[in-house]
Amino acid sequence: MIRRLFAGVALAGFVMVIGPAPAEAQAKGSADAAAAQRANPNWKAPRNAWGQPDFEGIWTSDDMRGVPMSRPAQYGDRRYLTDDEFAARAKQRSTARDVDNARTGTFRNEEGTRDFSYTSMVIEPANGRVPALTPAALARRRPNDQGSFGLGPWEKVQDFSLYDRCITRGLVGSWMPAVYGNGARIIQTPDSVVIAYEMVHDTRVIPLDGRPQLDPAIKQFMGDSRARYEGDTLVIESRNFTDRTNLGGARHSEELHLVERFTRVDPEMIDYEVHVEDPATYTAPWTMRMTVTRQPNYEIYEYGCHEGNNAMRNALSAERAYEKAVAEAREKGLPPPERVFERVNGDDRAR
Repeated sequence: MIRRLFAGVALAGFVMVIGPAPAEAQAKGSADAAAAQRANPNWKAPRNAWGQPDFEGIWTSDDMRGVPMSRPAQYGDRRYLTDDEFAARAKQRSTARDVDNARTGTFRNEEGTRDFSYTSMVIEPANGRVPALTPAALARRRPNDQGSFGLGPWEKVQDFSLYDRCITRGLVGSWMPAVYGNGARIIQTPDSVVIAYEMVHDTRVIPLDGRPQLDPAIKQFMGDSRARYEGDTLVIESRNFTDRTNLGGARHSEELHLVERFTRVDPEMIDYEVHVEDPATYTAPWTMRMTVTRQPNYEIYEYGCHEGNNAMRNALSAERAYEKAVAEAREKGLPPPERVFERVNGDDRAR
């Protein structure tokens, strides 16, 4: 962690401070500045009946909506917004909550209740950006890596991502804030930790008893995880991943190694950090941080993904309709119909 130092100059009985504000100063009024661990030096993280740090309950990443994953270049190496920047974000998030509170229906956004001053979720490297992909990762890319958020083609069900297919969002993706369903239930026992995610309903049962990892030949979508406690922090180390889920905007390799760290920093907040190492995909290791929180009256309901999943059916039927139009044009000696693209976040997408 890099901290800028003030230069102090003594002059006529007072000290004049020269230089900018510290890069690590959290914005006044932000939820991160008000966390009990920071605001009260005597605050102690709660313990459960077995003396473990207590993480049980339902937590969500809803409060991370509005925090970019990779840091915009304008913030440089700063992890936190200034007071003025934070005020602008708080105003924007307040407007978003007002809009969504007036909505009804399935796709009403789930907004949080707090505003954080993080400039990005990625905190290492210092610039807060996911490192560049390796040549091997670039060569490994496929059109369907982004699923229905990409360009296709849509020839078969397997052309869609595992997220599209209601199979998994991946280990890290399961914590990422989406339009809705960002909850997770944590349950602790003397010899295991259970994390059950709301969206796509993955459940991880993670042993604490020191048993060895599975044979490296056994690969799983969510990896093979082992947990331990280090003081007030729950540490989970995971290996044995497949290469079929995405992380940081790219499909990772089977060499992926993750270390998650959960630290209770407030009665209603857990700092969640995940350190990513995958030399076959990224040119350097990187770390991401979110704060997951309790939300008033939040309940986890059954996630009936397949029952309402029209994305694949619509995309496949549209692809077949286009193929039919191409065949008809060919019979008439005409050029094929134009594929129409729209620009979305800098990428061309068929529509």
